[in-house]
Amino acid sequence: MALNKLTTKKITHLRRRGRSIKEISKILNVSKSTVSRHVRAVSILPAYKKRLLERQNTSKERFRRDLEEAKRRAEIKLPNLTQKDLVIVLSSIYWAEGNKKDLTLTNTDPEMIRTFIYILKKVFYVSEEKITISLRIYEDLDKKKCLEFWSRVTGVKLSNKTTVSVLTGRKNGKLNYGMCRVRVKKGGKLLKEIFSIISRINLFTGPL
Repeated sequence: MALNKLTTKKITHLRRRGRSIKEISKILNVSKSTVSRHVRAVSILPAYKKRLLERQNTSKERFRRDLEEAKRRAEIKLPNLTQKDLVIVLSSIYWAEGNKKDLTLTNTDPEMIRTFIYILKKVFYVSEEKITISLRIYEDLDKKKCLEFWSRVTGVKLSNKTTVSVLTGRKNGKLNYGMCRVRVKKGGKLLKEIFSIISRINLFTGPL
């Protein structure tokens, strides 16, 4: 977002006087990301540093309390996971991220990949021999470290024989270990079952 000189001066003025990014955003009706870019090189006047620090500490404490409350609510709503719950979890993951032609899931999120494989094995009884792992990484990533990382996540021993596609360019803030692709060999029947479960979920939400 391009700002006029007056707004830029106001951002600098408020920041130098210890205003937080959130406060400046609210006062000037400018997005927090835009304010953040404009205050990076702005030094806060010594007399106002204490004020900003106190507000930052207050925000951190509020965040901590909100997180603890969210965890308590989550435990009440989901005290434990049944097999039916896990079926819905896997189907939802696949609905959002899965391949439509064969049973393949590609993602950068290690927790999603780990959960997906866990449910495949424990609920759908997919043997480890039917699960193949391949990676997509950027050329500036360390291939060996990526293989070791995804080996730990998936529980599948990966080696130099593992298929690794190297993408041109740098990771530019993307996950440091690239993307993991999980494929189930001869997974056509299971894929149909997953899409049938998704259709069942759709029945409860009603027609468009």
